[in-house]
Amino acid sequence: MKIYSRITGTGSFLPPRRLTNADLVAELAAQGIEAHDDWIVERTGIRARHFADVDMFSSDMALYAARNALQAAGRNAEDIDLIIVGTSTPDMVFPSTACILQGKLGVRGGAAFDVQAVCSGFIYALTIADAMIKAGSATKALVIGSEIFSRILDFKDRTTCVLFGDGAGAVVLEAGTEPGILATDIHADGKYTDILCVPGHVSGGQILGQPLLRMDGQAVFRLAVGVLDEAARAVLAQAGKTASDVDWLIPHQANIRIMQSAARKLKLPMDKVVITVDQHGNTSAASIPLALDTAVRSGQVKAGQTLLLEGVGGGFTWGAVLLKL
Repeated sequence: MKIYSRITGTGSFLPPRRLTNADLVAELAAQGIEAHDDWIVERTGIRARHFADVDMFSSDMALYAARNALQAAGRNAEDIDLIIVGTSTPDMVFPSTACILQGKLGVRGGAAFDVQAVCSGFIYALTIADAMIKAGSATKALVIGSEIFSRILDFKDRTTCVLFGDGAGAVVLEAGTEPGILATDIHADGKYTDILCVPGHVSGGQILGQPLLRMDGQAVFRLAVGVLDEAARAVLAQAGKTASDVDWLIPHQANIRIMQSAARKLKLPMDKVVITVDQHGNTSAASIPLALDTAVRSGQVKAGQTLLLEGVGGGFTWGAVLLKL
C-alpha cells in the first residue's frame, strides 16, 4: 500500500504586541528616522506587524501554534513522532528550537530538528516531513515556522525595519492512503548570499560582523518573481495539473507586489490569492503557515481544495508545494 502525507490540522500564533504603521512611524520618528504610512502600504501592502516581548522566544511561539494545530487535528502531543521547525531566529545556537519545543510539549523519542532556509523554511520543512512520512520514517509530524525577526532588524534602516514581524504557524502532517501533498520542489543558489543576509556571528563570546538584516530589495524582487514562477510550474507539472486547477495560491507573505506578480504570471486572479501580509508583515518561515491557518479558520480555504504554496528567502532559497487539503 502506498503511503501519502496529508495536513490534518493548522495553527498559528501572533505575539500580543501589535504595531500599526502609525505606531512604528512614531517610534522611528523619535529616533530621527523618517517614514510614512502611505509609503509603507503602497510599496509593501503592510499595515501592521506583531513584535515579541523580550521574554518570548521562537520555541514559545511555536508551542502556541503547535497546540492550536494539534487541537484542530484532534491529536495529542504524544501522537507526534517528528518535529521540524523552520526558523532563522532560534532560541539558542544549540540545541535546536525543535528539541526545545519537544521538551515544552512534554514528549520524547521522535526526531526533532530545525531547518534554516529563511523565508523558504516552511516549504523546505514540509518537503522533508512529506518525504520522511512517505519513506515510513514517521507517521505524524508537526511542521512549524517560527520567527522573531524584530531582534535582527536595523531600526535605522527604514527600507527593511518596516517589513518584518514576529509570529509562528504550524501544521500537523499525517500518513494516510489518500494523497494530500501532491508535489514538492525546492532549490537554492548560494551565489546570491549577499542580497539578503545577517552578516554576523559569535566568536569567543563576542559578536563579529553585523548581526542585523541587510537586503538589496530590488535584487530580491527581481529574483523572487522568476524563481517562484519556476517552482510553481514545476509542482503543477509533477502533479499533472495546471494553474486552473488551483483553488488558492498561498505565497510567502513578503510584499504585495511580489504576490501580485506571482499570481499574474500564473494567470490567477487576486481573489484566488490568500493575503495576510497586511496584518503581520513578513514573518519569514512563519508566513505561509500563518496565512494558511488564518484562511482555514476564516472559512476562506476549505477541505478538499487544491492549494499552491510557494516561498523564497535568503540563501538564496525557494520552493513550492502543491497539496489537497
